Amino acid sequence: MKVLICGHRGMLGTDLMIRLGVDHQVIGRDIDEIDITSYDSCEETISSIGPDLVVNAAAFTDVDACESRREACFAVNADGVANLALVCRNRGIKLVHFSTDYVFNGIKNSPYNEDDPCDPLNVYGLSKLEGEQKLQGAGCDYLLIRTAWMFGKNGKNFVQAILSKASANPVLEVVDDQQGCPTFSPDLSEAVSRLIAGSHSGIFHVTNSGQCSWFEFARQILKTAGIRNVEVRPISSDKLARPACRSSYGVLNNEKYSLATGHTLRHWKDALAAYLKAVGH
Repeated sequence: MKVLICGHRGMLGTDLMIRLGVDHQVIGRDIDEIDITSYDSCEETISSIGPDLVVNAAAFTDVDACESRREACFAVNADGVANLALVCRNRGIKLVHFSTDYVFNGIKNSPYNEDDPCDPLNVYGLSKLEGEQKLQGAGCDYLLIRTAWMFGKNGKNFVQAILSKASANPVLEVVDDQQGCPTFSPDLSEAVSRLIAGSHSGIFHVTNSGQCSWFEFARQILKTAGIRNVEVRPISSDKLARPACRSSYGVLNNEKYSLATGHTLRHWKDALAAYLKAVGH
């Protein structure tokens, strides 16, 4: 197929270009080439390329900045999705889009299924939920993938932040009251490839296997990187006083994906080791 990837220079977009490029003709467009907040820009780009499939990896992902930049956040994460979905509907093209565990409130305390009720706690989550709703309401064929805690070589991420802080600080304080699923972007890209190959539609949760707190994640990062002279101390989220509220539990249930594809993503600790090796740690 001819596949258009919007946001192809981002963390996920870069890995999607690599993985989907093995089996398909992939064409990337980023923020300087397509403005997804403009219907006309989406229409012009998609009509000129004529893709068989559109993958939207573009998003406003700075969770705290979304609190003060609500309009810009919704323009990309909600209106932009609607624009792509409407153009895809009109042209009979399937749209692959990505969402987040932030659409849930964390009260469940057991892994979230695809059909669990959504109740975001912050502006970012609200914008992503509205994007989901506009995608589902547009009438196009869609594949909606919710993921979480993503890290990869081609963008800012938690692993990089911990390694950077560890190089300058003997003690790190990391929250231990938020549980989630770290996800390695190349592994997510492999999952996307499998879902596309199987012509799957609807909502799927996709993360690496296992779960942890940010505190446990940080300790494992240092352990795997062989950094022994830095202490990681657990703190509560309220000590950070960040603009955006975070849920205490965002673990996603991947069973639907595994049943559909016969594939299970490796444990996040193994994915972390692969990432560190790839970046030279």
